[in-house]
Amino acid sequence: MGGGPEAALNRLSGAEVARAATLACLVEAAVEKPGNVSPAAAFSDTTYEDFVASADAIGPALAGAERAGVGETVLRAVRETRLRVATNTNLGIVLLLAPLAKAAAGDGAAQGLRRAVARVLRELTVEDARAAYEAIRLASPGGMGQVERHDVAEAAVGVTLREAMLQAAERDSVAREYATDFEVTFTVGVPTLRAAWEAGSAFAAAVLDCFLTILAAVPDTLIARKRGLDVARRVSERAREVRAVLAAERAAGRSALAAFDAELRDPGHTLNPGTTADLVSASLFVFLAEAGMQDGVAKEAERLSRSAGRDGEGSATGAGGSPSGQA
Repeated sequence: MGGGPEAALNRLSGAEVARAATLACLVEAAVEKPGNVSPAAAFSDTTYEDFVASADAIGPALAGAERAGVGETVLRAVRETRLRVATNTNLGIVLLLAPLAKAAAGDGAAQGLRRAVARVLRELTVEDARAAYEAIRLASPGGMGQVERHDVAEAAVGVTLREAMLQAAERDSVAREYATDFEVTFTVGVPTLRAAWEAGSAFAAAVLDCFLTILAAVPDTLIARKRGLDVARRVSERAREVRAVLAAERAAGRSALAAFDAELRDPGHTLNPGTTADLVSASLFVFLAEAGMQDGVAKEAERLSRSAGRDGEGSATGAGGSPSGQA
C-alpha cells in the first residue's frame, strides 16, 4: 500500500470542516457501489434518504471538532443522527471523521493532515473512550458481538480511546485506522481518488474505483464479523476481479459490477461491505480537505450529491458506478 508525499493543507474553519464532512457522506451515499444503499437500492430498514439525513445531522458536531474531545464529537454526532434516523447509518463514518476533523481544524494542519491526525490520536484520553463507547451503544451497530477486553457494553472504561482501538485493530478496520494513523485512508483511498481526478475521470467513477480498490486490498470487517474472514477475503478477491474487468472494457465492466452487486445482496445484508464504505467517506473528507474546499473538487462533489436520484449521475456505470451505505 503505497502513498505519495503528503499534501500541504490550509487549516480549515469549522464551517469548512462541516461542509467537507457533509459532502463526503453525501457523495459516498450517492455513488452506486456493490452491496450498499444508494439512490437506486435500499435495505429493508435503511434508505438513501436516511443517509442524506445523517450527512446533514453530523455537520454541527464536526464543525466544533477543534474545540471538543474526539469522543465528545462522536457522541454528539451519533445523538443528532439518532434524532433523524432509526438505524445505524454512520457510526463508523463518525468514528473516522471526528479525529480527521479535529486535525484539519487544528494548529498542526499546516504540517500535513496525516501528521496532524497522528498527534490527535496520540492525545486521546479515557474520557474520549467513555464518550465513544456511549455513542457505540446508542448507535447499536450490528454484528458487534462481545470481546474479552474493553467491551463496549462495559459501564466502566479504564483505557484511552487509542488503547481501546489498538485492542480491536485486528478485527475492525475503523479501529485499525486509529492504530495506524489512518493508513488505508492516506495510502490507498486518497491516492486512488487523486489519481482518478488528475486523470480526468468522472467523480462518480473515481469514488467507485476508490471503493473497489480499498475492498480489494482490505477484507471488509463488517462482512467478517457477520460471515467470517474467509467470506470477507473471497469478497475482496471478487472486487479485484471486477476492478480489472472494469479497467479493461467498460461494457463488460458494467455487467461485472451488476453481477457483483447481485452476489452481495442477501436478505440479511450480511455481505454488505459497510466498513469499506466508511473508509471511502474518510478518504473523501481528506481529499476535499486537501483541496482546500475551494477548487473544482468541492464543486463536483456538490453537483454529484445534488444530481443523485434524479438523473442517474450518481452511477459510475451509467454516466461515466454500482450500489452505498453501512448498516
